[in-house]
Amino acid sequence: MKKPINIRIDESLLSDLDNYAQELDRTRTYLIEKAISAYFDTLDEMVSDQRIDEVKKGNVEVYSLDEVAKQLGLD
Repeated sequence: MKKPINIRIDESLLSDLDNYAQELDRTRTYLIEKAISAYFDTLDEMVSDQRIDEVKKGNVEVYSLDEVAKQLGLD
C-alpha cells in the first residue's frame, strides 16, 4: 500500500525529474521511488561506516560469536 507524503524540491530538480518522467513515460512517483531505493545502498554504507567508527572509538561493546552463543545457551 502506498502512502502519500509531501516534500519540497528545488524547481530545477523538479524540472529535471519531469523531463525524465516524460522521456521515459513514467510518473514522478515511480522515478522518485526508484531513486530512493537505489540510494539505500549508499545509506547502508554510511551507517556501516558510522558503526565502525563507534567501535573504533570504544563507544560500543563488541562480542565474539562464541560469547553470544554462550550467552544464549547455544554452546
